[in-house]
Amino acid sequence: MSSDTDTPTRKPLKLSSSGTLELKKTVDGGQVRQSFPHGRTKTVAVEVKKKRTYATGAAAGKPAEVAPEPEVKAPVAAAPAAPVVEVDTRPHHTLTEQERQNRLKVLEQAKKDEDVRKVSEAEEARKVSERTDRERAELDRRKREEEDRKATEDSARKARETVVEAPKAKAAAAPEPDAAAAVAVPGAVPHVGRMHLAKAVAKQGEEENEEARRRTTGHRAPAAKPVAGRGKDEPRRRAGKLSVTQALDADGGERQRSLAAFRRRTEKEKRALMMANQQQQKVLREVVLPEAITVQELANRMAERGADVIKALMKMGVMATINQTIDADTAELVISEFGHKVRRVSAADVELGLDGDVDASETLVPRPPVVTIMGHVDHGKTSLLDALRQTDVAAHEAGGITQHIGAYQVTLPTGKKITFIDTPGHAAFTEMRARGANVTDIVVLVVAADDGIMPQTIEAIHHAKAAKVPIIVAINKMDKPGADATRVRRELLNHELVTEDMGGDVLSVEVSAKSKMNLDKLEETLLLQAEILDLKSNPDRQAMGAVVEAKVERGRGTVATLLVQKGTLKVGDIFVAGAEWGRVRALQDDRGRTIETAGPATPVEVLGLQGTPLAGDVFVVVDTEARAREITEFRLHRQREQLALTAGRSTLEKMFSRIQAGEAKEVPVVIKADVQGSVEAISGSLRQLGTEEVKARILHAAVGGINESDITLARASGGMIIGFNVRANPQAREMARRDHVDIRYYSIIYNVVDDIKAAMSGMLAPTLREKFLGNAEIREVFNVTKTGKVAGCMVTEGMVKRGGKVRLLRDNVVIHEGTLKTLRRFKDEVREVKEGFECGMAFENYDNINKGDIIECFEMEEVARELA
Repeated sequence: MSSDTDTPTRKPLKLSSSGTLELKKTVDGGQVRQSFPHGRTKTVAVEVKKKRTYATGAAAGKPAEVAPEPEVKAPVAAAPAAPVVEVDTRPHHTLTEQERQNRLKVLEQAKKDEDVRKVSEAEEARKVSERTDRERAELDRRKREEEDRKATEDSARKARETVVEAPKAKAAAAPEPDAAAAVAVPGAVPHVGRMHLAKAVAKQGEEENEEARRRTTGHRAPAAKPVAGRGKDEPRRRAGKLSVTQALDADGGERQRSLAAFRRRTEKEKRALMMANQQQQKVLREVVLPEAITVQELANRMAERGADVIKALMKMGVMATINQTIDADTAELVISEFGHKVRRVSAADVELGLDGDVDASETLVPRPPVVTIMGHVDHGKTSLLDALRQTDVAAHEAGGITQHIGAYQVTLPTGKKITFIDTPGHAAFTEMRARGANVTDIVVLVVAADDGIMPQTIEAIHHAKAAKVPIIVAINKMDKPGADATRVRRELLNHELVTEDMGGDVLSVEVSAKSKMNLDKLEETLLLQAEILDLKSNPDRQAMGAVVEAKVERGRGTVATLLVQKGTLKVGDIFVAGAEWGRVRALQDDRGRTIETAGPATPVEVLGLQGTPLAGDVFVVVDTEARAREITEFRLHRQREQLALTAGRSTLEKMFSRIQAGEAKEVPVVIKADVQGSVEAISGSLRQLGTEEVKARILHAAVGGINESDITLARASGGMIIGFNVRANPQAREMARRDHVDIRYYSIIYNVVDDIKAAMSGMLAPTLREKFLGNAEIREVFNVTKTGKVAGCMVTEGMVKRGGKVRLLRDNVVIHEGTLKTLRRFKDEVREVKEGFECGMAFENYDNINKGDIIECFEMEEVARELA
């Protein structure tokens, strides 16, 4: 075939037939009414497109429209065979089998989704119906309760009020027929959804508020204006909607309050009832009452009005302002008047429980003994301690003399430990005892065998006896020529120290610090004495002990040497030492090593104090920093008060006050004279003044001027210093003025005896002596209401005093002794009635009186006793 025959002939585009050019209608239009779940409807215009299929004719070569296949409803008989039409074999737009299967699957899935949606909608409708039924039942119950309550309130109101408000009549709008039918059918709530229910409840609340406002103001709400474009008889636009009230009150009854309004009213009534109960039931409190308190603070602690407290004080006759301070007794009466409970506290209560509880016996474990080395200068105290410690402490001291207090601990080969306190003489030892820190268990009195007993040795003996601790005599320098231990023991007899070699109970050991002779025997003697004392302590508690020494070092601050007596001191503990407090930042032992804990009888150096305490102050570990601050503030305040009270008062006056309080029955005295004869004469005269009740206690008697050691000893024992033809050095005078120690200078021995005798006489208990006042004869007996029997008397001798003691005599026999309850002249209370006048008398807690009895009145007076 040629190419011309293969290529089809192209003809120009033209209309198939003559006429107007137009498009045929390929879309069918219509309208569908769409319904929404919440009741709204909407008319929607829809369009349906027709799908046309074309096939090219084999004969004419023109496309022919293929009609859609009709729906097959039932099998029919086979039709006669149509003429065979030749179809073009090129691809056309018919559906394949795979596409048909996919579309069927999509249709099936859509049908299943529709079924699930219908089931869920039915379930939702059922739930809404059940909820509506429950709310209807609840509102019915509320309605009945409200009707009962209203009936009760109306009956009560009619009895109180004169004008009765006319009941309102308001007809509820009748529901639409379709809505009423929907409510009547259980399980179906057409056009009522969640949003519609919420809007209906809100609308109902607004209507109730409007109705309440109308009732309150008495004005009727303005009528709704007619909507433009709507006739009078034309139904409202939203009349087809169903409200909660219409759904639940389909019978057209009176509209009731909503559930929310009823709940609000119920909660309001409950709150009012609770407030009334709180006002009726007064809260009683426990008021903490200090020694002094302001009126405002008292009112705050009682939770009362300040004006009410001031009124209560005015009733008691106390005129006080809101900022005025009242005493604890008056405040206690006010608190009782308001019905509260009182708990009295004192400022000193801050120290209560500071020492902790008493340790149980099962918690106590043995502890090392604390030994103090005492003796005369250059008798070998520090050298002996160096030999025991196997160190060279003396080499580090200026000139080989101890300049500061040291505390050391020695570990023996047996594993046992001994704590030593090395002192410069005995001053620091007495300082600690003066502040109540008796930390020493044993005193080792070092006496040089070649020198014997020296003045400072005697003072050390007196200090050790005043502390009432056992003494062990270490006779040192036994390796030197001329050493005589027997002479030392004989000299000790003059000071009432009887060694075992002389038949006494004082242990003595002959040692040599230089050659280390008998050091092991001295240690055994110390351990033996410690076993006799049975020294124990509880390490598992908060630490407490004494301050041995305190100083300020550059770069380290306050450094305190502490001796732990109880418990265990740890790094980080908060402790109070006297009037200072601090936190343990570091602990160092006697050899300068840093440690973490320190047990009982362990000396340590502590860093972290806020201030410098005094030697002998007691330290105690507390729980919190606030407690430490509170304790130190109280102690500083107490120190200032004591300083203000004792300023200008001599030690003898303070001693008299202690005597009157019954705190002392002896007069401690330190005697310093110019010669030994005067010392012996004064000491003998004072000893002869003593009786079984009171005596003079001679702390120390020696020759020479008054020095700082004498001041310290007198202050520690609360005594006085007698200087006979001697004077105190400037340092001692300054120390005595600071510590309020009384120094009295004499030049005549009789004046010394007279002053001490007067002091001792004041310590004797006074003699009670009866003083006769007068007699009165009972002439008549009267019965008086609220008083009992009253005796009408005539004073026949002397006088009768109110407040005096009386005796009732019947036939010269004493039948009662007591006090007068009342003493009157006519109707007035009088203090006394003299001879020749009549009076009325009544006894305290006694009314067995008869006509003719004699009343004897007397009083007791105290007569001061004197030493013979």
